[in-house]
Amino acid sequence: MKGTPTTLVFLSRKRFLAGVVSLTLFIALSAQAQVRPGFGGGRITTGQSPVSSTPSLIDLNYADPKEYEIEGLTVTGNKYLDPNSLLSLTGLKVGDKIRIPGEAINGAIKRLMGQGLLEDVEILATKVDGSQVTLNVSIKEQPRLYKVTFVGIKKSEQDALKDKIKLNLGRLISNTLIKNTQLSVKKYFVEKGYLNTKVKILSVPTDSTRNQATMRVSIDKGSKVKINNIEIRGRELVDESKIRMKMKGTKQMRFGRLFTPSKFVPKKFEEDKQKIVEFYNKEGYRDAAVTFDSVYAHDDRTVNIIMNIDEGQKYYVRTISWEGNYLYTDEQLTQVLGLKKGDVYSKEDIEKKKNGIPGSDLSSAYMDRGYLYFNAEDVIKSVEGDSLDIEFRIFEGKQATINRIILNGNTKTSDHVVLREIRTLPGQKFSKTDIIRTQRELSTLGYFDPEKIGINPVPQPDGTVDIEYTVEEKPSDQIELSGGWGGYVGFVGTLGLVFNNFSARNITNMKAWRPLPAGDGQKLALRFQANGRQFQTYSLTFTEPWLGGKRPNSFSVSLSRTVYRISDYNQLYTNPSAYGKNFLGSYGNTMISLGLGRRLRFPDDFFQLSNSLTYQRYELNNYDIFGIGLRDGTSNSITFNSTLARNSIDNPQFPRSGSSISLLATFTPPYSAFSNKTTNANVDVKDRYKWVEYHKWMFDASWFATVTGKLVLNARAHMGFLGRYNNRTVFSPFERFVLGGSGLAGTGQFALAQDIIGLRGYNDRDVYTGLNGVSPTPLERSQGGLAFSKYVMELRYPVSLNPSATIFVLTFLEAGNNWGSFKSYNPFDLKRSVGAGARIFMPAFGLIGIDYGYGFDRMPGSPTRVGPGGQFHFTIGQQIR
Repeated sequence: MKGTPTTLVFLSRKRFLAGVVSLTLFIALSAQAQVRPGFGGGRITTGQSPVSSTPSLIDLNYADPKEYEIEGLTVTGNKYLDPNSLLSLTGLKVGDKIRIPGEAINGAIKRLMGQGLLEDVEILATKVDGSQVTLNVSIKEQPRLYKVTFVGIKKSEQDALKDKIKLNLGRLISNTLIKNTQLSVKKYFVEKGYLNTKVKILSVPTDSTRNQATMRVSIDKGSKVKINNIEIRGRELVDESKIRMKMKGTKQMRFGRLFTPSKFVPKKFEEDKQKIVEFYNKEGYRDAAVTFDSVYAHDDRTVNIIMNIDEGQKYYVRTISWEGNYLYTDEQLTQVLGLKKGDVYSKEDIEKKKNGIPGSDLSSAYMDRGYLYFNAEDVIKSVEGDSLDIEFRIFEGKQATINRIILNGNTKTSDHVVLREIRTLPGQKFSKTDIIRTQRELSTLGYFDPEKIGINPVPQPDGTVDIEYTVEEKPSDQIELSGGWGGYVGFVGTLGLVFNNFSARNITNMKAWRPLPAGDGQKLALRFQANGRQFQTYSLTFTEPWLGGKRPNSFSVSLSRTVYRISDYNQLYTNPSAYGKNFLGSYGNTMISLGLGRRLRFPDDFFQLSNSLTYQRYELNNYDIFGIGLRDGTSNSITFNSTLARNSIDNPQFPRSGSSISLLATFTPPYSAFSNKTTNANVDVKDRYKWVEYHKWMFDASWFATVTGKLVLNARAHMGFLGRYNNRTVFSPFERFVLGGSGLAGTGQFALAQDIIGLRGYNDRDVYTGLNGVSPTPLERSQGGLAFSKYVMELRYPVSLNPSATIFVLTFLEAGNNWGSFKSYNPFDLKRSVGAGARIFMPAFGLIGIDYGYGFDRMPGSPTRVGPGGQFHFTIGQQIR
């Protein structure tokens, strides 16, 4: 029939091997055969040609291929792929002369299939006219991924796999994709201890018109393979328990093992073998090696492990020599290195001494003087018995001067806010210590992610160096929002806004309001709290950390107003509608404070000195809050506050190193030196306390150190004392200490002129020791103490260091006490507690925490608890004490 296409070549991925076998049989049995179209073989009839009515024949003689010229090329079967690109991949072009059968057709099919885009390929002859042939490339595209389904695992595991594999919808489902997915799924479960995981993947057609399919992943995890026994051979010189401790991810089963699972993970096992060798090297065994290990099945669910360790010789340092040093003498470098004759040889310790703590390591000795290209290589010159001779070869290089500072990533914070914290200035000599200090200063600003602050020195051809700082902005503003309906008392709520990167100069620039102008490093805090009409407080604080913009001299102003009204609780039962409207009494407090602070250079520039002047006005109306007969009247307080502080912590959200120490002294004018109203018992109590008189001292210290890995130790000490100027006056009822609980004032416990200190494991405001150890009265307990001491030790471990939600868990030991007189003060008479908790820091809300504490000691005279007991505590905000 005229126009009927005839099969010229039929080769595909599926039938390539069959074609090879057929070709072999064909050559062996016959040199030529005439067959029907579509069956392959020797001579093929094309039907009546458009050019001639005479039938044309193609002889598929593999012994004597015939040459044809390609008259035309077409593509069919494509839905998404470009036909011109496909034809280009074949290597065939119109006008080419090819042999049929021959390598040109076979090569074209191989090239197309090799792209991984096609499921099948056929090349057909649609027209044959003498020595000219028209070819059609018939393709079947690979199906495209419509969705992925998992069978045989839990929903949480499905979600985790989707995040790990990340298969983009619409991509081609090739054999490579299926194989890689199988390997990824199996690897995921092997790392979790499922060594016998089986994965089967099917491509199920979903929409034939769009050539889409669903990848169905069937998973049989089997059981976790655990470790029955670990046998360590060859060990003689090192305690076996220390070796097993280094194997963090490879533990054998034992009763009570909860937090360190005993599943076998090959990757973890390889890591632990390396840790064992590193441990031996650190102890001086530089030749130690794991020479043999075997993992074999103990039963269907467990394996046994055998390891053999060649400990080798323990080495010691005999001599230390230096080569190439000109700036420092051998003796000076040896002193900086801190290594001496007889020390155990540890490559790890030597590296730390060369490149360890900035300011005290060997590299700092050179780099702090501009020698950016300094390098020190330690070489073992000779080994004799257990002794080593070490030579340090120094390359000092040339001094490098800082050319310019490059700043990237501060999309919100103004350049001048970042640059004023940078210690490496153009024209100065390069300094490693200054770079590390700059990194610390940028992280403590609170505007950038501390984990992503990048520093890149870029050497220049002229011998100078550019320093590139890269930062990543994170949310720094905070919002405190809570509310509810308290039945009789009405609305109960708090609204607080803290803008930590405020810009006062852009207040008039409406384009900068997002929602407030930001970027100049100033702080603006607004807070409103209300409990119906009973309690209301308003506060505003503004801080400029660089007054004038040239020096780190801070200026702050703070305003607040508090009103607390006492309701008649009997009306709750007799006349509920009137409750919260008729008040028996009230107190109010108005405060204004102005402060100035500056960074000191002595003893070092981690120190800061801050001074402030504060005026407070207390208004009492039929409310004897202190129990001293002061029911009505006004008291005034003018205080001068001075704080000397040193802060070197490396990260404000999760510190790993450094310390924070502060000493606060507060003084009122000594009114008793000029008037006898404060000392005369016959003077009316309102006149006696018209002007508040006291001096107060507060000490806080916090120290951080990394114990191992991510585990951090935090030790704290806090104490405070309230004094008087002379013995003729009584101790002020204002500004006393209350101790116990979370350290937060709850509803009904709004503190007037009191310092509230937490002590976990005990009730709020409940820790108090009276005179000579006598049980205090409820009035003495509510008035507060004159002195307190508190000591805390915490172990912290980070769960997430993501800047959007920094989370860590902790355990703590805590002890403290509060004394009503200095005669009863005993720093060793402490109320002890132990517990655990968690903290989450979110930039929008600050630090939120929950703790469970168990208090061991009795509380004589407590209205709520006498003996030991435990309780939960909820905290908001960074607790200072």
